[in-house]
Amino acid sequence: MDYLTFLETELKKAAETAGDYFGKAKSSIKADRSVLTEADLAISKHLVAAVQKTYPNYNIIDEEAGVIDKGSQYTWVIDSIDGTSNFAAGVPTYGIMMGLLKDETPIAGGFVVPPTNELYVAEKGRGTTLNGNRIFVTQESELRNCLVAYHVQKKQDDDEFTRNEAKIIGEVVLEIRELRSSGSEPIDVGYVACGKYGARLNQYGKIWDCVAPQIIVEEAGGIFTDFWGKPQDYSDALNKTKLNYTVCAAAPQLHKQLQAIIHKNSVIS
Repeated sequence: MDYLTFLETELKKAAETAGDYFGKAKSSIKADRSVLTEADLAISKHLVAAVQKTYPNYNIIDEEAGVIDKGSQYTWVIDSIDGTSNFAAGVPTYGIMMGLLKDETPIAGGFVVPPTNELYVAEKGRGTTLNGNRIFVTQESELRNCLVAYHVQKKQDDDEFTRNEAKIIGEVVLEIRELRSSGSEPIDVGYVACGKYGARLNQYGKIWDCVAPQIIVEEAGGIFTDFWGKPQDYSDALNKTKLNYTVCAAAPQLHKQLQAIIHKNSVIS
């Protein structure tokens, strides 16, 4: 089965499962203070099994199941529910993501937003589609005319980091039209890929928050780097599940403007 067909098929099934649980899933708090629901576990079990059946020799990194090392150059990276805090609270801003690495490079990926039935898929060299239609990042050249998404949360045991980040957010707000944040990568990154938002910024994430979003944004004509404009590093991916990943995803002309703001005002680089 080709990658795009696999992604479309399995993400649609996962979306149905999420819908069955939405509004009634039991939840708990993990050791890192993140939220876990029954739906996370059910979707994780389904997607891991789907990969093992269709691509039995590929590695897997799954937020809930952990790492399955097959010694392959290919690795599926899965986030069963992105926006679990929203999902657990009955807030319909969440999605499901799958991305595929070949060595260190994202080559395919997709995500689905079940409440709005939005399905994004992309493969290297084949573009990005939303519900079957080709999409592109915005052609708007001025950041001040754009909506920009910025995900922010408290950094545990580092209040000063959060205070400094609030200052950066303030500087970004001064240069854009308005700020947005859904708390879900598939929504905010999806809106960048289809041109509704100019950019998406995030200083808190894991590898499963980046692989699918990167191929979706890049195949839509955008740039996907870490927060400070450096390339994402997926080398030795199986051993990087605890590493923090940051994001600056944007249309090329807006990415450059955001990086100027970040480097002028950030105390971390």
